[in-house]
Amino acid sequence: MNNPLFTPDGIFHIFRWIHFLAGVTWIGHLYYFNFCQTPFFAETDASTKSAAIRGLVPKALWWFRWGAFFTFFSGLIMLGWEGHRMGFGVYATAWGVWILIGSALGSLMAANVWFIIWPKQKIIIGSANAVAAGQPADPRAANAGVRASVASRTNVLFSIPMLFLMGASRHLPFEIPENANFMGVLVASLIVIGLIQLNAMFGKVGPMKSIPGVIHLGLVLTAVLYAVVIWVI
Repeated sequence: MNNPLFTPDGIFHIFRWIHFLAGVTWIGHLYYFNFCQTPFFAETDASTKSAAIRGLVPKALWWFRWGAFFTFFSGLIMLGWEGHRMGFGVYATAWGVWILIGSALGSLMAANVWFIIWPKQKIIIGSANAVAAGQPADPRAANAGVRASVASRTNVLFSIPMLFLMGASRHLPFEIPENANFMGVLVASLIVIGLIQLNAMFGKVGPMKSIPGVIHLGLVLTAVLYAVVIWVI
């Protein structure tokens, strides 16, 4: 009997498995940070918060950022593999439309982790360690906390339509019209997503400050992106 793992489909499945494992690790920590840790920090005393920032947070961030990295890396390989195996026309299918928009969301989320959240969290952790050692707090820590918070809440917002779109790529097919406007769909989707990403980089947390707020906005964004695909195409 041939070993199915030592076939192209088997190797592809290994990357899919990595994608699932890393994705669960990443998104699980994202929801932990936003739904559990942040409310706890808002309610607890300063010494408990400081101890958690210095001890717990760095360990959780390690799994968080590397989960993001391997989710992105394995997803990129699978996306390119499908194009190579099926021909690049596969992106001009219902699968391609759903997966490309979902991949854009996931890629921005991974970028937010590595280029906003992690660098800002390093400043916060360093400041907490300095204060615990009797040194002055880092004056950049307050602003770093704001920027990390906005980017993290944006990732929660993005994760809701991302998961819908990733699931839709395999389980929600639809008929593509002969005059399909693929470019219009991608441009409209990227404009919506890009405006939200700009807020993650330079804006305020706004209604995403509350847990119900960010969940509701995520559901609205899911509906908007779905409507863009169905109506524009």
